[in-house]
Amino acid sequence: MRRVVCPGSFDPITNGHLDIIGRAARLYDEVTVAVLINVEKSSLFTVDERIEILQTVTKEYPNVKVQKFHGLLVDFCRQNDIPAIVKGIRVVSDFDYELQMAQLNYRLSGVETLFMPTNPEYSFLSSSRVKEIARYGGDVSGLVPDLVHTLLIERLRG
Repeated sequence: MRRVVCPGSFDPITNGHLDIIGRAARLYDEVTVAVLINVEKSSLFTVDERIEILQTVTKEYPNVKVQKFHGLLVDFCRQNDIPAIVKGIRVVSDFDYELQMAQLNYRLSGVETLFMPTNPEYSFLSSSRVKEIARYGGDVSGLVPDLVHTLLIERLRG
């Protein structure tokens, strides 16, 4: 069975994330979306909320499962028998950072990293930008799944 992990904080998941997850789901037998627990980062949605959201918006992909993790991604991969990481690359600065991480992860564990260019439609998209736009009343519909759009408005505008 060909397994791969798509890691991230997904706070919130964007259509760019979904594009990468969906494309990976077409290429691999099993895709694990690994939601990072980062105690040093203040999140808009709790880890459990993000997992529930991800499970809902990826339900069209029967080979996608969602799990949380903390610590080193390579340890998560080793514990779950996952030999590869898929990372979406939007711009050159993403590649610069992710290449260094990929080389380090390979050195630590032999886990491969595969880079997938982001659909140009989403190349400008990030969770932090989506939150900022939504926080100031901007329209983020079309940038995030409908469920996330509704939850963002409820969370940020009360």
